[in-house]
Amino acid sequence: MLLRAGKIFTALAFVFTLAAGAASAGDGNGVVKVKSAYSIEETVARVKQDVATKGIPFLAEIDQSGLAAAAGIGLQPSRLLIFGNPPLGAQFLTSNPDAGLDWPVRLLVRQDEDGSVWLAYSDFAWIADRYAIRDRQAQFEMAASVIGSVTSSVASK
Repeated sequence: MLLRAGKIFTALAFVFTLAAGAASAGDGNGVVKVKSAYSIEETVARVKQDVATKGIPFLAEIDQSGLAAAAGIGLQPSRLLIFGNPPLGAQFLTSNPDAGLDWPVRLLVRQDEDGSVWLAYSDFAWIADRYAIRDRQAQFEMAASVIGSVTSSVASK
C-alpha cells in the first residue's frame, strides 16, 4: 500500500509540474522555473493567497530589488517568498539537520528584462539528493505536489 501511495504522489507531482505550463528544471542545477501569467505584484499576491488557502504558514517576503536599490544597485523586480509546513519540513531536518539550508521553502518571483515574470524554486528530488535523504520519499513527493500546485495557480497556460 505504501508503494502505491508513493506512486500516486509521484504522479500528482508530475501532473502539477505539467499543469505549471512553462515549468522546467534547468541544467541539473536543481532549479525549477515556471513562467507566470501575471505581473510580479499579482503573482506574489496570488501565491500568498494560495499558500494561505492551503493553511501553510507564510513566513517572509524579501524585496531583493528594493534591497539592491538601497545599496545603489539596479536589479529587475525580484521577491523571495518563504513559507512552509513545519510538520512536513521538520521531517527533512530529522534526517539531515543540514537540510535546514533549504527549509522552509523559498520561492523566487522575479521579472526579466522583457517583462516576463518567473517563479523559481529548488527541486525537491534535488534537495533529497543534496542531503542524501533516503528515508523521506513520501514527504518529498508531498512537498513537490504542494509547490507544483502553488506555482500552477499563476502559471501561464
